[in-house]
Amino acid sequence: MTIKSLAKAKLPTPWAEFSVTAFQDDSNGEEHLAISLGDLSGEPLMRIHSQCLTGDALFSLRCDCGSQLEMALKEIASEGNGLIVYMAQEGRGIGLGNKIKAYELQDSGLNTVEANEKLGFEADERNYSICGEILSQMGVSSVKLMTNNPSKVNGIEEAGIKVSQRVSIESSPTEHNKEYLDVKADKMGHLFKK
Repeated sequence: MTIKSLAKAKLPTPWAEFSVTAFQDDSNGEEHLAISLGDLSGEPLMRIHSQCLTGDALFSLRCDCGSQLEMALKEIASEGNGLIVYMAQEGRGIGLGNKIKAYELQDSGLNTVEANEKLGFEADERNYSICGEILSQMGVSSVKLMTNNPSKVNGIEEAGIKVSQRVSIESSPTEHNKEYLDVKADKMGHLFKK
């Protein structure tokens, strides 16, 4: 195992009092969070959420990340149990500085996939194996996964976690993120209701 638990604390939110556990990847020092509520036995509702400072904390309308995070927290609170693994994989794994460089390229006309590739990255550089380690440490072996991204389903299953159900998590497109969402569907295979 390359992952170790650092600390666990209460995380009161407008929707419920969650528990938050910090984990560290010994191989690279990255820190990830598990935000959990209630009993995680059986097949809890779960979301893998990649860190998005611009969307989660700065309320950017360029993406749907912040709204998906809020929807996931509300849905888990409504269910009374579940968890979010908050992964330190900013910008689909390219890092914050490179993400802003990609934004700059998008401002000049490239889409998100083209911008990442122009910078020398794959369209999506994320790795979900660490998520599997976190879930294993938490005693979770099967989940109902909140995602529109088939790569997350495949990644988590390759990491040894069963996905019993994929649960769609969609926000309404806006003038700022419609093209972004179209690219996710058309170029990356994300599953949206049309």
